[in-house]
Formats: sequence, structure tokens, C-alpha cells
Amino acid sequence: MPDAPKIEVKNLTMAYGSFVVMQDINFTIQKGEVFIIMGGSGCGKSTLLKHLIGLKEPAEGEILYDGNSFSKADEDVRRSMLQGFGVLYQGGALWSSMTLAENVALPLEEYTSLKPKEIRDICKFKLSLVGLRGFEDFYPAEISGGMRKRAGLARAMALDPDVLFFDEPSAGLDPLSAKRLDDLILELRDSLGSTVVVVTHELASIFAIADQAIFLDAKTRRQGAIGNPNELRDHSESREVRNFLLRGELDDAEAAENTKTT
Repeated sequence: MPDAPKIEVKNLTMAYGSFVVMQDINFTIQKGEVFIIMGGSGCGKSTLLKHLIGLKEPAEGEILYDGNSFSKADEDVRRSMLQGFGVLYQGGALWSSMTLAENVALPLEEYTSLKPKEIRDICKFKLSLVGLRGFEDFYPAEISGGMRKRAGLARAMALDPDVLFFDEPSAGLDPLSAKRLDDLILELRDSLGSTVVVVTHELASIFAIADQAIFLDAKTRRQGAIGNPNELRDHSESREVRNFLLRGELDDAEAAENTKTT
């Protein structure tokens, strides 16, 4: 019998009170995949991420990890499952009063019984994985935005999570720093075997790292399509999906044609 998907979302409806953000969302993510949640502004990308990591409860539907219900689990089971997650928030979310090593140490101090020396060694190793060897005693304000993102990633990896979640990892970065972060995400996926879920609207990142992607359509409040971004760009039956992945070229071509005929 085949293994259950790493993540499975069934008939998910996301809502704030009576306002429905998205409904009828269904998808699976296999172990080791890089899965992109994409769509225009206000479509519910970050809201979906909040549901996946337990910060928001489904209005309807269910979320499962390795075949086990996360959304319907009791508090103790959910807490145990959460320790298998690593999250990189959009701004890095580092504690400004702590050094990079101290930031990475936080989850280790909270959830393990490791000795201080063991924790220090792990922090140095995690920071070295993201290219920050030698920066252990620096404070967030003393390093660049790209370095802060990488430090946040080191903290997200502190507990060797099965699943890494990224919320707009390239936001605020220059193109070169964004590409380096994309390359790092792939390197870590390949070396650690983690499953990676990324919220982004950055097309360069989408095409560079995604195995599969889901498009959230703000107009219909439903998923527009699921698949490999290159395949969706070239062959999707959804105009909204293709237009998004082509940077609005379909709208531009249509506008140009209308100008010629008037």
C-alpha cells in the first residue's frame, strides 16, 4: 500500500466570520516536493499558510499530515505534530535583542533536553548551512536583509523539521539575493529531504524551485489550477492562471488588438 501524502487538504473552506476567503480547496503534497501557493494580492495565500500551520482553523474541511488529521487532532497530538514544522516568516521574525545564535537556540531550549554546549554546536551548524558561519554573535540589525532571511531559515531548521513553510521568502530582497535564497531552498530540500511549502507571487522563484503549484483565484474564491508551473503556463485551460504566469501578457495582447480595431 503506498504511503500517504505528506500533506493532504480536503474540501477546505477558509473564512473570517461570514466572509468566505476561499472554498473547495483540495490538494496533496508528496514528501520531498517543493509546493508553491501562488496568486494575486488578496487571494488568500497567507491565509492558507496559516491554516496549514494551525494559526487559523478551517471553516470546513480537513488538513492531514502523513494521513493523520491535524485540524481535528487534540491539543497534545497537534503540539507534537507542530514540532515537525519549521516556519520562515516574511520579515524573518528574529528577536532583535538576541544574537543569531540565540535566536536559533530558542526552539532547542524550549523543546529539547540538550545541554548548552550541544545547543551551541547545533546553532553553529545550522547557521553554517545557510552561509552564516562566523556570524553567530551578530545581532539582526547588524546584518543585511538577505542575511536575516537566512538566519530565520536556520532557526526554522533548528528541530530538523519534516516540513518547511516559507511566507514570501523573497519579499524585500534584490534579485541576486532572491536567487541565492531560491538556490538555498533547493539545496536544503535535497540534502535534508524536507518537504517545502512556499507562499509567493514572485514568478522567478515559482519557475526556479516549484515541483507543483496551486493557483488561488480571487475572483471565483476557488483554486484555479494545480500542476507544474511550466505546464500551467503553457497548457492550462484557465485564462487567469496563464495570464498570471505570463505577467499579464494575455491582457496586454488583448488590449493591443482592441486598439487596432477601434
